Amino acid sequence: MVAAGLLVVLWFPSTPIAQVQAGPSDLPLDAATRTQVIDAVLNRLNESYVLPEVAAQMEKSIRVRMQKGEYDKIQSSALLAQTLTAHLAEIAKDKHLGLGFSYDPISLSSEQKEPSPEDRERLRRMVGSMNFGFEKVERLNGNIGYMELDGFVTNELGAETAIAAMQFLANTDALIIDLRYNGGGVPGTAQLIISYLFSETPVHYHSIYWRQGNRTEQFWTLPYVPGKRYVGKPVYVLMGKRTLSAPESFAYSLQAQKRATVVGEVSAGGANPGREFRINEHFQIFVPTGRAINPVTGTNWEGTGVTPDIETTFKQSLKVAHLAALRKLLETSTNERKKEQLKSVIEEVEKQP
Repeated sequence: MVAAGLLVVLWFPSTPIAQVQAGPSDLPLDAATRTQVIDAVLNRLNESYVLPEVAAQMEKSIRVRMQKGEYDKIQSSALLAQTLTAHLAEIAKDKHLGLGFSYDPISLSSEQKEPSPEDRERLRRMVGSMNFGFEKVERLNGNIGYMELDGFVTNELGAETAIAAMQFLANTDALIIDLRYNGGGVPGTAQLIISYLFSETPVHYHSIYWRQGNRTEQFWTLPYVPGKRYVGKPVYVLMGKRTLSAPESFAYSLQAQKRATVVGEVSAGGANPGREFRINEHFQIFVPTGRAINPVTGTNWEGTGVTPDIETTFKQSLKVAHLAALRKLLETSTNERKKEQLKSVIEEVEKQP
């Protein structure tokens, strides 16, 4: 159970855990258990949700619904998880917040801070089967690099693959990073890839305020990365409507630093990271315990999404970014032969559907 839970947090933290169930889809729910679950959820929100005033508003709203008897007829555990998630979202409008039901018992150790060596190895095998989020790395026509990143994992898990990907792309003239299918993750490989896009002088690109401890954690680019850095070249980041959480942070940070051009659709709008808390042996809740703060804008993309520099459809994003990269290279090139080659490639790409 621990490793599976960690995978949800690492790989898809933006996915409401109410949708993730193991074993048969449901368990009957009596009135006493239903009340206990609701009370425990509200207590946890008041203790841990990053915005205490919003937690209080959520409790007030749910208590009113309880008094009206809106939950009295719910005898399904899965339905209670889905209903409470929806009702909490009406107040918080937080894409990360979600109550989950599991048919299989959730162990008390599911909240342990450090997974066992066995759990770590199990997790490594799981995310390894997904190539640690690196779905595709290739050169497009015109010597444009392309990397499809479908998730961000820790450096412990994904650094080797990230380094190999960036070295493969090192000699391209422009880079497209595709986050349209990216469901979230943790800062590790995201920070490593961002570091390749800047010089060795550290850049403060992201911060997270954590309610626990009333502290702010800063994220800086790394002063050292293996191999060649990808500096002085155009970078384009693709986003879709479902791009949420860590990939939004990635795009927003690069956009704020004017290091990348964001292309595609307005993203989903989830900027509050957090963790899972066990409610009882069949329910757990993902609670946002932190809030992203960009050092340039002083704010984040929560509820609004990241606005692309070039807005276009999901399907056309790659073509639009490819053409933008080629035209940028044509504009800056001083080599006449190179210019003619670029013009030819542009004509070919323009003909693509």
